Amino acid sequence: METVELEPSISADGRAVIFQLSTRGRDLECAVTREALEEHFWLQRGAGEARVLKTFADGRKRITAVAERKLLAHPGEKVLLTISDFATRG
Repeated sequence: METVELEPSISADGRAVIFQLSTRGRDLECAVTREALEEHFWLQRGAGEARVLKTFADGRKRITAVAERKLLAHPGEKVLLTISDFATRG
């Protein structure tokens, strides 16, 4: 799947990082919750916006890979990545 990532931003309520994936000529909005970043990407609770975006950038490859899989499973839907999307499956 060919994707182009656009600049991420913090959601209005501060609970997620919003980012877009462009695939097959379409831009699709995605988000990863702050809780997921805290649980799986070592973001400190109460961290400021700059730290949240840095944590997102550091985990971008893994985050976008999970978002791409979710897009394939649910084409055309807005993707919201939560803690459970990053849980290790046994």
